[in-house]
Amino acid sequence: MVERIFFRDLGVIEYGEAWKLQEELLLQNTSLKIRVAKGEDTGETTHHLLFCEHPAVYTLGKSGKEEHVLISQEELAERNIAYYPTNRGGDITFHGPGQVVGYPIIDLERFFTDIGKYLRHLEDVIILTLRDYGIDGARSQGETGVWIEPDVKMKARKICAMGVRCSRWVTMHGFALNVNTDLDYFSLIVPCGIPDKQVTSLQKELGRKVDMEEVKQLLKKNFENVFHAQLVS
Repeated sequence: MVERIFFRDLGVIEYGEAWKLQEELLLQNTSLKIRVAKGEDTGETTHHLLFCEHPAVYTLGKSGKEEHVLISQEELAERNIAYYPTNRGGDITFHGPGQVVGYPIIDLERFFTDIGKYLRHLEDVIILTLRDYGIDGARSQGETGVWIEPDVKMKARKICAMGVRCSRWVTMHGFALNVNTDLDYFSLIVPCGIPDKQVTSLQKELGRKVDMEEVKQLLKKNFENVFHAQLVS
């Protein structure tokens, strides 16, 4: 059976506002699952995929370290960069203009109950999208996300960060693909807590600015293929 996933492009949205929306959608699904388990409801959970861009913000995962932010709170304020400790997995990362952020809120019990497999599926979506641009994306052993030349010393560079949360097998948070992102922001943190690898973007790899809408359409196509799902508005 092909699962239907409701897609929304939120455009440019403040990080906290998008986080609140994710929490609301997750709560709707987890509350329903509790009622169904008690025999109080017979409804089905609803899958969502949200795309957006955020104004400049650093987000810290549950396993992250504050010292991986290399500037003070005062400097963050001066540079107009927001900062959020979050409930996702992973360490510190940056979101900002020119980046496609994807937040799947899906009930994995209707796909498979394996978080590792879920993360590999998200990575596959990105790897296939990079392949559409002639870029060889890959995994780095022991590290979540998508990289280019991960095993080549001094050349390994991350193009997509990932961090998720799962409650009663309902997911939230997701991936951030650098398209036309200003990479200078990453110099103010230890990206993903990994000090010896670089960060890159589609723009940097291709040597040209990339159409954001085109990237989103390719991501949607590849998400449907990898998850064997149908995105609907």
